[in-house]
Amino acid sequence: MCDTPAERELAEELDRVRPESASAYLAALPGARAAVLARLWRGLVHEPLPWITTRSPTRDGVTLGLVDGRRLHGPPSDPWATGTAVAAVELDGVPYGHPARLMTALGVPGGGRLAAELDHSVASMALSRTARRPASVPSVPWEWEQRSPDGHPYHPGCRSRPGFSAAEQLAYAPEHRPVVGLRLAPVPGATVRGPWPAELRDGATVLIPVHPWQAEHVLGDRTLLPGPRAHPLLSLRTLALDTGQHVKTALSTRLTSAVRDISAYGVDHALTTSDVLERVADRLDGRLHIARTLTAAGAGTPDLAAILRESPYGYAGTGEQVIPVAELPGYFASHKPRERPERITAFARLALGVCLDLLRLGVALEAHGQNLLAVVDADGWPLRLVYRDLADIRISPARLTRHGFPAPPLTGRLLNDDPTALRRKVLGCLITGALGPLAGNTAALGALLEAAAQGLPPGPDLRALRTEELPVKALTLMRLSAEGEQWALLPNPMAEGKE
Repeated sequence: MCDTPAERELAEELDRVRPESASAYLAALPGARAAVLARLWRGLVHEPLPWITTRSPTRDGVTLGLVDGRRLHGPPSDPWATGTAVAAVELDGVPYGHPARLMTALGVPGGGRLAAELDHSVASMALSRTARRPASVPSVPWEWEQRSPDGHPYHPGCRSRPGFSAAEQLAYAPEHRPVVGLRLAPVPGATVRGPWPAELRDGATVLIPVHPWQAEHVLGDRTLLPGPRAHPLLSLRTLALDTGQHVKTALSTRLTSAVRDISAYGVDHALTTSDVLERVADRLDGRLHIARTLTAAGAGTPDLAAILRESPYGYAGTGEQVIPVAELPGYFASHKPRERPERITAFARLALGVCLDLLRLGVALEAHGQNLLAVVDADGWPLRLVYRDLADIRISPARLTRHGFPAPPLTGRLLNDDPTALRRKVLGCLITGALGPLAGNTAALGALLEAAAQGLPPGPDLRALRTEELPVKALTLMRLSAEGEQWALLPNPMAEGKE
């Protein structure tokens, strides 16, 4: 039974475009509601929401006091648990089993917008769960990115795709494993950084790859040409071309937290950022590869631009594989159970060491499950890392110059010398996007961080990791306020210790 507008809309569309999947979609809805409600409840319990005044543990869960005197009650919430489900949360004794209905009933500022996103998140997750499960071993590398139906393990908008019909999700979303026909937009006088390929030119005119959703919904009045076939990756708007390169396209809709366009700033600084990060990564003795930005082009507006970059899968040696970190929990689970903790610890030690070493030198990675990939050997043990998509890293000019690098020829939002902001970028993304999902709960995360930190060089960033509260993006607060990055500080599960 469909309970909400987004659920009904997708069901009606699915009846028309793929009726054989309609019953599976309906069967998946209750589980999707419980999965998204668990993510929302996590945010309500653990984030600094201004209209929640008290949080009181109870025998069977947690009770939240609202500023208007109402009470929310739900089950215990471990901020680092994954794969959880919440059947219902009670508001003044009335149970709500759908996250969108709960958010509507709360009536808080921004709640109407978030309720619509939660509705889309549930419906899209249910549709994603109808996708045929892939083979255990991918036949081509990018198939690693088409295996997970549920999206971000902690974000209540984990599958929110407003503006995407059922047909468009089936045609463009990676979990459905489609082949996407890109479009090409002729742009005379385009801004180009780097050697734009000849096959994407018509004489002097640059041909910018366009996602077909963008072509239909945003660029409908523009002349577009047929483009290359491509395979959608974890981020949906980034696709693998048959040439081996990856193309990042503009997509002017809000997926999860952000509108996925490409700013003129991003085009202008794409190659310089890549060059800076490569030089710094060279100091890490081969532990980190950078999927280089090759070229970028834009029409001067964020809704028409594209970036071409190396495929991270080219960094696999003989017998090795490159796996997105978001897929590591399932990958490690396919090995011998007794080896799983050792594999996770090996990866955590590698990832934490690389990220802290790079931070010490002056670069803060946004090392979450999409951007960070692991190179594993033939037996599945982590060897090295690959990082891609440099749009949201932060660079500290002061730290770079302190370690003998020239001042970066950059301006604007990429530059930041604030130690707190830099640590939040690194630790918040690495722990929330990579280590937390691998650990699966608070106790396991504390043990994992402690094991990963053993033997790392002492310094203020490691000291902060050991002794301060852990920064995480306040994902629910961010969607309610729509004010960009905001943070929650969670209790540090690491054992007390000294460097």
